[in-house]
Amino acid sequence: MSRTHRLFQLMQALRQGSGPRTAQALGQDLGVSARSIHRDIATLRELGAIIDGEAGFGFTLIEDNALPPMGFRDTELEALVLGLREVEQIGDPDLSEAASNALRKLQARLPARQSNRLRHAVLAAHRFQRPSQPEISVRDLRQATWEEKEVFFGYCDAKGAETKRQVRPLGLVYFDQSSALVALCLLRQDFRVFRLDRMRNLEITDKSFRPKRVPLLREALDQIETQTAAISEVLQSKKGPSKT
Repeated sequence: MSRTHRLFQLMQALRQGSGPRTAQALGQDLGVSARSIHRDIATLRELGAIIDGEAGFGFTLIEDNALPPMGFRDTELEALVLGLREVEQIGDPDLSEAASNALRKLQARLPARQSNRLRHAVLAAHRFQRPSQPEISVRDLRQATWEEKEVFFGYCDAKGAETKRQVRPLGLVYFDQSSALVALCLLRQDFRVFRLDRMRNLEITDKSFRPKRVPLLREALDQIETQTAAISEVLQSKKGPSKT
């Protein structure tokens, strides 16, 4: 590991800490000696990072110079906290960890009053039943969606029927009890929604459909909205006119 990379990793470790971390503990995480950590802490301080603490006590990142100045109204900050806490609950492991890291970075850069407000936020999100964790790599699926590459996977529907699908991934949607992929299915030649926990053996192909993802996603969402409205209308008609 180069020293530049180690300094970056050390900053990440300090951002993730909820309290003072000793040089020995940091050294174990990065695979270096406590003496190296002390030298790296001194370098980061010279570069502008405000790090509190000393040898034998531990170190805490007070202000992160790598993040630009920012300002939020208190309600905006609470909305951010609530949103990130929700992602911690419903996201796949990578996304959940990213939300936690984002909260720590915010706390490290905000003014003292708002940092304290974030630390002791009155809003929280909790799921008693979290969505089932997919067997596929959701990170790889997100990357393929951004890069507009077709993907191949096995799929098991609600009735237990298994099929092989090659699709153009358009976007991911997080529902209450599950997460799903909105895609153009090349087998059905139509838009489909696939639950991530029913997908198996994801493969990323080299076939690109750039730059069609955004217009395809817009078309897919319009179709879903139209179908949902039609189903709602049918259900309402079966109930009959409401009594007044």
